[in-house]
Amino acid sequence: MEENKKVTFSDYLSILLKWKKFIIINMVLVSFISLGISFAIPKTYKATATLSLAANSEGGMSGLGALLSGGNSAISMGAKLLGVTSGNEDIIYAILNSRSLLAKVVQKYNLVDYYNTSDSSIDRTINSFLGDAIFDASEYGFIQVSIIYEDPIVAADMVNYIVNQADSINIEFNIMQSKRNREFIERRFVQNKNDLKRAEEEFAEFQKKYGVFSVEDQLKMSVEISADVEAKLLEKQIALNVLKNQVNPNPFLIKSMQDEINAVQSEVNKIRKGNSDIELMIPFKDIPDLQVKYLRLFREIEIQTKVLEFIYPLYEQALMDENKSMPTLFTIDKAVPPDMKYGPKRAFIVLGISSIFFFLFVFIVT
Repeated sequence: MEENKKVTFSDYLSILLKWKKFIIINMVLVSFISLGISFAIPKTYKATATLSLAANSEGGMSGLGALLSGGNSAISMGAKLLGVTSGNEDIIYAILNSRSLLAKVVQKYNLVDYYNTSDSSIDRTINSFLGDAIFDASEYGFIQVSIIYEDPIVAADMVNYIVNQADSINIEFNIMQSKRNREFIERRFVQNKNDLKRAEEEFAEFQKKYGVFSVEDQLKMSVEISADVEAKLLEKQIALNVLKNQVNPNPFLIKSMQDEINAVQSEVNKIRKGNSDIELMIPFKDIPDLQVKYLRLFREIEIQTKVLEFIYPLYEQALMDENKSMPTLFTIDKAVPPDMKYGPKRAFIVLGISSIFFFLFVFIVT
């Protein structure tokens, strides 16, 4: 019967009252121990710097970005192909988390000893250091670099060193990117100059060979010459008709006039067939082929000229971008040694340990 009796809350309360002295004494001991532990943990300080991308930061193409961003759709397409975009914070975050930068910090501030890395491994030390490094965006969208360290002066110095190194690496990256862009544009610029030279030489050779300098103007002059001959034929035909309509036409004059008309008519036929002795600016039989060749050569020169007009400013700007090393990061708030400690949170430590042991003692006595 007693084994089947239901245990109530009052039963637990009576047990706790029975063991209250044990619980209180041990809780006091645990509180003092946890307080001692919290004071044994060294103080840490958090130094922070706030950054923003400089206005001229365009991933190695600041000048090219300005040239390509305001053009037409074809130029905008060129900007995308060349990788020209607005300043990208992802590059800065990648640099801040890069092994090369973090390894420099580990070596400069001897963090292997600070984190007591047993095997003196740089990678292990970097992983430990990343637990105390915060690279994130602020509520206003700026980049914040924070370091948690025991010495507030060293913490601030470490943050400023990281910012300077990140800026240097980004400048070097931009110069390298500018060099690659310059080399690409230079190859296309040289090719364009050669293509334009070839097109001009082919056009000049065509003009020398066929004596064609302007199809439209020369064709107009050829038409005028042909029109003069055909007008002369029409005049003689009219004169012959007038002569035939006379009351007493002269047969010898009519025959002479007819012979002249036949001669002019023959000349007109030759002109139309391209066999005339009269020198036209462009023979009519050659007009279709010559016009096509002329237009193709002329079009090629126009195309290469337009390409040169577009690519030459890019080439000049790429040369300038490659040879400049302006800062890419603007420091809004430089890191200064913090006055207030960041950790440890002693109240949370004492409260947490005490809560764990309290429930443990309750479990033991019940």
